[in-house]
Amino acid sequence: MSAVTTTVTFTAPPFGLEPAVDFVLDDIDGAVGLHALRAVDPATREIDASVRLFVLDAAVHLPDYSPVLTDEQTSALDLRSADEALLLVVATPAETGMTVNLLAPVVVNGRTGSGTQLILEGQDWPLRAELAAR
Repeated sequence: MSAVTTTVTFTAPPFGLEPAVDFVLDDIDGAVGLHALRAVDPATREIDASVRLFVLDAAVHLPDYSPVLTDEQTSALDLRSADEALLLVVATPAETGMTVNLLAPVVVNGRTGSGTQLILEGQDWPLRAELAAR
């Protein structure tokens, strides 16, 4: 399977990556559902190698993860159906393995390329959940 690159424009900079809002989402060869989210320099339109996050496709790796988005959040991303939403979680290497942030997922509208990182208020998802081996 060849790598796929998707352009994502965030409605606001992702946490810790300010002021970047333009990114590419690259598949990682040989790792189904693992992607690198890399910033694009607004002046040169070149990829900024110093700004990168690894994210997992929740549908592939976390089938029981089902956060609830508010009407305001779905409207801000112009999501017309759940099928348009790509739900990603930030993955962080840890001494004991890999953790994922389930409290602040990245949601991308696959139709428009618009994305946002949400904080799921009032939902009981952990900030650092250990990713179990499958």
